[in-house]
Amino acid sequence: MNDLLQSLRDAGNLRQLATVGGDARHLIHEGRRYLNLSSNDYLGLSADTALQREFFATLDPARHFVMSNPSSRLVTGNSPEYDRTESTLSALFGGRSALVLSNGFAINTGVLPAIVQKGDLILADKLVHASLIDGLRLGEAEWQRFAHNDTDHLERLLRKLRTAYRNVWIVTESIFSMDGDRAPLARLVELKRQYDLKLYLDEAHAFGACGADGTGLARAAGLDGEADVLIATLGKALASCGGFVITDATTRELLVNRMRTLIFSTALPPVNLLWTDFLLQRLPGMSARREHLAGLAGRLGARLAPKIAGPSHIMPLIVGDNHRALALAGRLREAGFWTSAIRHPTVPQGSARLRISLNAALTDNDIDRFTEAWNNIG
Repeated sequence: MNDLLQSLRDAGNLRQLATVGGDARHLIHEGRRYLNLSSNDYLGLSADTALQREFFATLDPARHFVMSNPSSRLVTGNSPEYDRTESTLSALFGGRSALVLSNGFAINTGVLPAIVQKGDLILADKLVHASLIDGLRLGEAEWQRFAHNDTDHLERLLRKLRTAYRNVWIVTESIFSMDGDRAPLARLVELKRQYDLKLYLDEAHAFGACGADGTGLARAAGLDGEADVLIATLGKALASCGGFVITDATTRELLVNRMRTLIFSTALPPVNLLWTDFLLQRLPGMSARREHLAGLAGRLGARLAPKIAGPSHIMPLIVGDNHRALALAGRLREAGFWTSAIRHPTVPQGSARLRISLNAALTDNDIDRFTEAWNNIG
C-alpha cells in the first residue's frame, strides 16, 4: 500500500480531505477565510439562512417527526415524504414519472444496468462522468464512446452499427462537469429520431441553474420529454441531497424492480426530503439567481477568454500537467481564493486544470478580484 501511495504522490495525484466550514461565498480552513470558487452550490442556497428559517417554520412541531429512514425504500423506508417529493418533481417535468434516489452516483451506476440488456448498444460521449463509466461497465450491453460532442463521429458509428442491435442508447451530459461545455442536444435528438434511438441525459450541472424554470437545458432548448431517461442531482444547485430520474411509468417500475442501487440502499431521511420538496416548490421562482449566475459567468468569461473552454458557470483553466495545476491552486490559496486542481486521470493527460465553479452568492467584485489575481499568478 505504501508503494501505491508513493506512486500517487509522484504523479501529483495524492488526495487529502480538508476540513472546511464557511458560507455560500467563503470557505474557512485552518482559521483562514477563502473566496469559494469550487462549490457546486450554483444558486447559493446552502447558506441562505432566510430560506432555512422559512423551511423550519413549515414543520409541524406537534407531528411525530421521523429523523431517519433506516431501511431501503422497498422494506420500510418509503416514507410519505418520498411520494410528496416525487409528485413535485413530476409536476415540474410535465407529468412524467419521477424516482428519487440517495445520490447521483447511485443513479448513474444503477439505471443503465437495470434497463439495458444483451443485444443492446450504448454509445456514450467520451467525457461522461466517472459514475456513468462505472454504470457502463456494470451492465450487460455492449458500449463504445464517441469523440466529445462530435455528432459526426456518432453518426458514423450509427451507420455502421445500428442495425446489429435491438436498442441503441446515446448517453451524454447536458453540461459537462469538468469542461463546462454543453452537449449539442438538438442534433442528438435529430439522430435519435432518425435512427430510432433512446437518449439518456445527465442534467446534474444544469438542473436548477439553467432554464427559465430551472429544470435544465433540455426544456430550455425546446426538447422537453425527448430524453427517455433524464437524471439530475439534488445536491448541487438545489443544496440538498439525493438525485432523481425522470422517465415513463413503465421504466420507473422496471427500475424499482431491477435497480440495485435503489433496492439495496438505505432511504433518505424524511427531513431531507421535506427540505428538497420545499426548494423544488420555489425553484421556478428563482430566476433572479439564475440570471445573476449567468451574468457572473459572462463577466468571468469575458475577462479570461480565450483561456477558458465552456460557456457556463463551470470554467476550466487548463494549465497542463498535474504538478503545475497543484502549484497554481496553492498560489491562488495564498492569495485568498479556494480553487480545485483537477488532474489526470480525472481529465485527459496534459489537460490538468483549475475548475472554477461559480455560484449566485458571488458578486461582480469577487469576479474582478479573482481575475486580477489570476492574471498576476497564472
